[in-house]
Amino acid sequence: MKDNDGRGFLRLLTATVFLGILSAALAILAAAASREDWSPRLAAQFLDSRQKAWFAWPPANKSGVSCMSCHTGLPYLLGRRALRRALGEPDPTLYEALLIDGVRATAIKTDGTFLFGDSKGLVADQEFGSQAILSALVLAMDDAPRGRLSPEGESAFERLWALQLRAGENKGAWYWSDFDLDPWETPHAMFYGAALAAVATGVAPAAYQFRPQIRDNVAALTAYLRGTQKTQPLHDRLTLLWAAALLHDLLPQADRQTILDELWAKQQADGAWSIEALGPWTGHPKAPPADGPNSYATGLVAFDLQQAGVQRSDPRLARALAWLAAHQDGQSGAWIAQSMNHPHEAGSMPALFMQDAATGYAAAALAAADAR
Repeated sequence: MKDNDGRGFLRLLTATVFLGILSAALAILAAAASREDWSPRLAAQFLDSRQKAWFAWPPANKSGVSCMSCHTGLPYLLGRRALRRALGEPDPTLYEALLIDGVRATAIKTDGTFLFGDSKGLVADQEFGSQAILSALVLAMDDAPRGRLSPEGESAFERLWALQLRAGENKGAWYWSDFDLDPWETPHAMFYGAALAAVATGVAPAAYQFRPQIRDNVAALTAYLRGTQKTQPLHDRLTLLWAAALLHDLLPQADRQTILDELWAKQQADGAWSIEALGPWTGHPKAPPADGPNSYATGLVAFDLQQAGVQRSDPRLARALAWLAAHQDGQSGAWIAQSMNHPHEAGSMPALFMQDAATGYAAAALAAADAR
């Protein structure tokens, strides 16, 4: 009986070791495939062309300065920065420089009329709140390699905290654009904006987050994010996961693990995520079908997982990256994605907004993983 128990234990041990080796091998194969199956140069060309088009699109340039957008500007900066490293480019692109210079030029503005002169009341407050958050984030990321906040970065954060809500159920957050457009401009996206503000605060250089003069602001932000996170779409909690890796004591480890467990549980067998898996979302009857794997959802998850500290050696992340590498469009260099809200006229600027975001996050995720 003892001999049988010993042989059984050895068989179990051998099987466990074999499964571990198999998982590691699959992760290595997936990593190798992702390096071979996608083109950083094509991705960069697509993103550059779209940011160039954004600069020329009148609705984005009402005052001669382009506003930052969640769908084109932010993913462009995240993706293009990672692609520069992958392509060995020493300097920011013209479009990165123009976008960041525009943010710097407007960091001292104390109302939104410089960008949204025709907006009034709550709409103006929402648009200005989103720009304040995005501006602080962009400048914090741009200043971080220098080790200190620039004067414009300081101004952007001063404006950010001045606009933080100080009372009511959303105390600690900011007004955020709400045009009933998923996933970035809906009532629930106020949480998404606050999570981006937490990322900005955490990434700001020279231990900015520990300054005594913003202690109460950070505490209010932390309380808001902790107190409301369980009712938010998984899409928005992804950004919270990113922020928790940067902002001290933002989220308990158990809450981080809960988000990770939910993400892994919703990953499809092919390594991708559907957009529905990142909901729940409000209904949009005219929206294109959203079943099946989705480039934006998968790119965003893969990017945020890496920002949260998940290593490429994790076979689940490796499968997601391999899926992304295999689904880049070979002609445009983009990752194809459609609006969650309604059809757009073919060739129009908004028709590609979701594709802009999908490409920025997919490229950022793949390039960052290849660099490790």
